[in-house]
Amino acid sequence: MADTSEAVDPATIESDLAWSHEIVQEVSRTFAITIDILEEPMSSSICVGYLLCRIPDTIEDAGHIPPETKASLLETYDSILDPAESTSVEAFERDVAEWIPEDGDADWELVAQTDRVLRVFESRPERIREAIRPPARELVGGMVTFVRRYASEGGLRLQAREELHEYCHYAAGTVGELVTNLVTDEETPAETREPLEDNAESFGLALQLVNIAKDVGADFHEEDNVYLPADELNAQGVDQDALDNPDNADGVVAVVRRTIDDARGYLDDAQTWLEHVPERAGNRTAAWAIPYLLAVGTLREVESRPEDVLRLEGVKVSRQEVGAVIEASLGGLDADTLGELRRQIADEPLVPP
Repeated sequence: MADTSEAVDPATIESDLAWSHEIVQEVSRTFAITIDILEEPMSSSICVGYLLCRIPDTIEDAGHIPPETKASLLETYDSILDPAESTSVEAFERDVAEWIPEDGDADWELVAQTDRVLRVFESRPERIREAIRPPARELVGGMVTFVRRYASEGGLRLQAREELHEYCHYAAGTVGELVTNLVTDEETPAETREPLEDNAESFGLALQLVNIAKDVGADFHEEDNVYLPADELNAQGVDQDALDNPDNADGVVAVVRRTIDDARGYLDDAQTWLEHVPERAGNRTAAWAIPYLLAVGTLREVESRPEDVLRLEGVKVSRQEVGAVIEASLGGLDADTLGELRRQIADEPLVPP
């Protein structure tokens, strides 16, 4: 990254940080809930870490950008995170400017103002920067790998479940590692750190597989991406490029059900991660339990109406249940309470008391 040793006006950093907290509300409802529940300094550390990952995710998902251009943009972005490189954030913003839609949403506003996120990132203590940087760069590198792998296809067309897990590692396992880096420090005892490090990837993979299962139609129509493995779809007589053919609905549902089971296979390890999360530096267990429990509820909904994953709006839990999960999580969580909430939500929607 270009030299940023020149002091930045603290008022500018304060303004950029406030903007970062505002934009995260628009780009991710779930992560916004988490960040709102966290306290400082963890709230801002997670906010900037998430936004640094959201910027390349928006580029990777952009169907209007040619694959080779997309890969080049991602590589430029990676270089501005690399302290050994001299690439400036202005160079990235200049390169990406022509690809930002005129009617772009909050995700593209975030991309257009990458410099604001980078200023906040560079203002964080070195320990925080080094907790965020490696997993964020691994995420970007993985995106480049997949974009180039499927450059001739336009969008992603994953071939087997092993490749799906590889993709989920880059897209979400790295985020689990980033969060683990931030919620621990050199004083965290081994009996806490080791279960966190061992299960960080499972926490990310569980949530990512739920997202893939619930948004099959949106991913196909809006991003031209098919994450359901080609070999499993082919075994059901379904071509990935005909995913939306009504005659293929039963075959798609069969693979979605396998993906539900796949996600559930990570839930126990993800819960172990949650049970060891330390409440330090503004971190709160409830902030991470909420997306986990909402994922459990989403799996329940997908299993009950798997054909709806082909609709553009996908499958979601109700706003009422979201509120009930937040209320229950903020009421205090230990291992027994978390396990009981998980069992209850897996069976039926949680309702306010």
